[in-house]
Amino acid sequence: MITLKSPREIEKMAESGAVLAGVHKELRKMIKPGWDTWDIELFARRYIKDHDAYPSEMGFDGYKFATCISINDEVAHGIPRKGLKLKNGDILKVDMCVNKDGFESDSCWTYAVGDVSDDIKKLMEVTRKGLYLGIDQAVIGNRLGDIGNAIQTYVEDQNHMGDVRELIGHGIQPSIHEEPNVPAYGVPGQGLRLKEGMTITIEPMVNTGTWEIADRYDKKDDWTYYVSADGTPSAQYEHTLAITKDGPKILTSQDPDIDAKYLL
Repeated sequence: MITLKSPREIEKMAESGAVLAGVHKELRKMIKPGWDTWDIELFARRYIKDHDAYPSEMGFDGYKFATCISINDEVAHGIPRKGLKLKNGDILKVDMCVNKDGFESDSCWTYAVGDVSDDIKKLMEVTRKGLYLGIDQAVIGNRLGDIGNAIQTYVEDQNHMGDVRELIGHGIQPSIHEEPNVPAYGVPGQGLRLKEGMTITIEPMVNTGTWEIADRYDKKDDWTYYVSADGTPSAQYEHTLAITKDGPKILTSQDPDIDAKYLL
């Protein structure tokens, strides 16, 4: 079932989103070669708690951590691993959810660790722009296929990268995963029609090579996550947003200048 949120509920989700965005903004200053991924996990837990909120991935479907941390060819659902040090040239994805006063937010960001290659810079640029092209289609009366097609056309047709199919965005609130599914690919004019008050995540995952992914099992932590099928690097950017009469409103914005037209 899809619930339509009131302006008050959307404002409360934005308060949750501000806490989440604050974690990302601080990480941007801190991430560097030599950092242990467990340090990222501990920092996120502490920051969220200090802002009277809760890391809502912890305990969701048995997940034990506040963050998902994926590096290089790891597409999604990587976990913070004690002793796994970031290296110069790595591409790092940090995904997390926050609950503040019962209201959810969800956002992933990609970070360059030290000096990265031009190919990595291009991958990050294409993925982030793809996210915003999708957001621009999130208006009342459009359909989910319009969002996905805008991303897919830019990623695959214009930049010849792989637009991941198996992992997709979703509705959010009252839980972190709600209907509808929000693919980062699709056919314009197809899919569910967007209505005022819907709250969703858009989260393109892009590989420099194939769009296909594969499972990888980590015996040490007894955990299975996703990697690009051909071993090429992957990036992900994700925002939580609301569909409003004034257009899409980003609830997890990290930059009031860049996102000025998308703010409540």
